[in-house]
Amino acid sequence: MKAAHFSFTLAILALATIASAYDPSPLQDFCVATNDPNNALFVNGKFCKDPKLATAEDFFTSGLNIPGNTNNKVGSNVTTVNVDKIPGLNTLGISLVRVDYAPYGLNPPHTHPRGTEILVVVEGTLYVGFVTSNQQDGSNKLFTKVLNKGDVFVFPIGLIHFQFNTGHTPAVAFAGLSSQNAGVITIANAVFGSTPPINADVLTKAFQVDKNLINYLQKQFWTDNN
Repeated sequence: MKAAHFSFTLAILALATIASAYDPSPLQDFCVATNDPNNALFVNGKFCKDPKLATAEDFFTSGLNIPGNTNNKVGSNVTTVNVDKIPGLNTLGISLVRVDYAPYGLNPPHTHPRGTEILVVVEGTLYVGFVTSNQQDGSNKLFTKVLNKGDVFVFPIGLIHFQFNTGHTPAVAFAGLSSQNAGVITIANAVFGSTPPINADVLTKAFQVDKNLINYLQKQFWTDNN
């Protein structure tokens, strides 16, 4: 009886070990395996400095008091503070952005494939929202809110979201992201501005519009506000 109980305990512990052993979340779009070390890159973070050589400067940056240039087609600018700006963020799973909005400026629909975002408005009024993944009934639910100074909103990881300045004065927001490199996919840029372009027949079928419209959209210059 004791042997059976011991075997059962071992089985439970084995399953628990398997359940807790998983690949770490990737910090890049993909990682192609290679057997040639000469063609290999270190990914999912950066090489670590000897802790004895670390200084306060490794955990510091400045300049977030300076407004970003919103003179572009969408009227917004994202200033990112990630591991490339603060080396000490490496492996810590967090980063920060400042978003500036011109009057009626838009941070267009986009996703962060590797991070959840929590945003706080410090100036102005923003109309924000995100769309869920495909539901069982085929729908995608939209969650929206009008945010004023001091208001906070969360955009879950991987979901399409946006912010729009509804006012006639500039707006500013800061956001934290749950990754040192959350990534960003701006939907219109990715779909209509990829290199090489997606076959127009694919997009015509997907969007159920005239092919001439797809050709027109693919010829536009898609703004990167990051």
